[in-house]
Amino acid sequence: MGFGTQNKIKIEGGMASMTDLVFLLLVFFIIMSTMAEKNTPVELPQPSESLETSKVNTTTTVVITDNDLYQIMLSDASNSDNPFGVKTDGVSYEEIRDFLITEVEKTPEMKVKIAGARKASYEAVFQILALSKTKGWKPVLAYD
Repeated sequence: MGFGTQNKIKIEGGMASMTDLVFLLLVFFIIMSTMAEKNTPVELPQPSESLETSKVNTTTTVVITDNDLYQIMLSDASNSDNPFGVKTDGVSYEEIRDFLITEVEKTPEMKVKIAGARKASYEAVFQILALSKTKGWKPVLAYD
């Protein structure tokens, strides 16, 4: 009596798919090696003598302090005096808004740089960002 199992499971793997894969990789690397040239010409712009480097600060900077007060650092293009004087504690948003609008719109690029203390609230930074969005300025966030 044959009590052995009639169903045998084949454990060997199919090599046809492996050879197809190796062939495709071989073709890929042959094509890529012929396309890669070692001396690829790169056209660089020629230096011209008309380039000028400007050291003039054309950005008005708004500094937000720890207690959510504002200080303005005027750009070099501005010729007006700061009406607030030198104050270490800053001023509120309502006091600085109109002055900031006139100072930023004097600059040719209409950029405003926003620098804030780490403990400044998001609302204080967002007020300046919202103002720059409504006026069409280019805000730049400064962080360290």
